[in-house]
Amino acid sequence: MTGRGVDQILPHPSNPILYESYMTSAHDYVRLAEFKNGPIQRPADYAYIWGAALEEWSRTRPDVRIVNLETSITRSEEYVRKGINYRMSPENIGCLLAAGIDCCVLANNHVLDWGRPGLIETLETLRRHQLKICGAGLGQEEASAPAIIDVAEKGRVIVFGFATPTSGTPMNWAATMDRTGVNFLRELSDTAVNAIGTKVRRVRRPGDVVVVSMHWGPNWGYRIPAEHRRFAHALIDQAGVSIVHGHSSHHPLGIEVYRGRLVLYGCGDFLNDYEGIAGYEEYRGDLGVMYFADIDAESSDVHNVEMIPLQVRSLRLNTASDEDAEWVRATIDRESARFGARVERASENGLKLSWRHETRVA
Repeated sequence: MTGRGVDQILPHPSNPILYESYMTSAHDYVRLAEFKNGPIQRPADYAYIWGAALEEWSRTRPDVRIVNLETSITRSEEYVRKGINYRMSPENIGCLLAAGIDCCVLANNHVLDWGRPGLIETLETLRRHQLKICGAGLGQEEASAPAIIDVAEKGRVIVFGFATPTSGTPMNWAATMDRTGVNFLRELSDTAVNAIGTKVRRVRRPGDVVVVSMHWGPNWGYRIPAEHRRFAHALIDQAGVSIVHGHSSHHPLGIEVYRGRLVLYGCGDFLNDYEGIAGYEEYRGDLGVMYFADIDAESSDVHNVEMIPLQVRSLRLNTASDEDAEWVRATIDRESARFGARVERASENGLKLSWRHETRVA
C-alpha cells in the first residue's frame, strides 16, 4: 500500500487531499506515524520504505517478486465516494523499481479509487517502466490476461489476478468488453474454476509455475471461509494451479500445503500507513511477512517456504524484534495447524513452514 501517507514522504507526492470522515489530508497519516515513532526525514529516497526487506532480497535473490499493489498510481482528481482512497504519484514509481518488483497484481478494491482515468494512468505508468501487470485492464480481455514472467534458464511464472465482492471490491468496477476495470470474480463456483482452468491450459507450457492471486475476504479476523478452502483446492485439482496467493486481510492468515501445492489464504499487509492508528491492535497490523517459496517447476510442488517477519515503523520496513517474530510465528502456526502445517523458527529472524506430506497414489 504505497499510496496515501507513504506517497507523501517520497520525492514527488501527489495532492494530499482526502475525502475520508477520519482524515482530510494524507499528511495526517505521516503525522500520526511521527507522533508514535519520531520525525521522518522528507523527502525519503525511493529505497527508504523497504528498509530491512532490501537486505532479505539481496540474501535470497528470488527469481520473481510478486505483490498485490493496493493503490492507484495517478494524479487524477476523479475520486470515488467509497470512504478511503489510495493514490501514489506516477513520479514515485521509483519506489517499486527500487524494490525490484516484477509483477503487480491490480485486482483489488483500491486500484480504481480515483476513477477509471486513475486506473488508465496506473496501467500506463506500470507498462512504461516494464512492470508486469495482471488483474486489471482497458477491457475484460486485457483484465483477465495473465502476467507472464520469464525466468532465465528456469522457465516461466504465469500470474492471474482476481478480485471478489467479499474484499469490498465494487461490482461496477468489473471490466467489460468496452469498459476499463478489474478482473472481477462474482462467485467462487465450479463454473469459475472451469473458466480459470481453460485459461490456464491455453497459456501453460511444461515447466510453468501458475499463480492465482485472489483478493478475497474481510480486512480483519482469522476465519477462513469453507468456500475459500474448497475453491483453492479446486484450483489445484481441476485447474492445475501451482500457488494460490490470497490477500485482503491486513494481517497474515493460515497457510496450507494441499497435494504438494502452496495455499496462502491471506498474506497480510507488507507495507501500509496505519502506524499510529488505534483499533484492531490484537491483530498486530504493524507486522508484515515476506514469503519465499521454492517451487519445483516440473511438478509445481512446493519444496520450502521461508518467512521473514518485519515491522512497519516510521513508514519503513524494519527487522522485527525477537519478541515480535515469535508472535508472528505463534500466530501463523496456530492458524495453520488445522491444515496440517506448522511454523518454527529457522534462523535469528526467519521462520520455516513444515507440513504433513500426503501419500500419492499413481
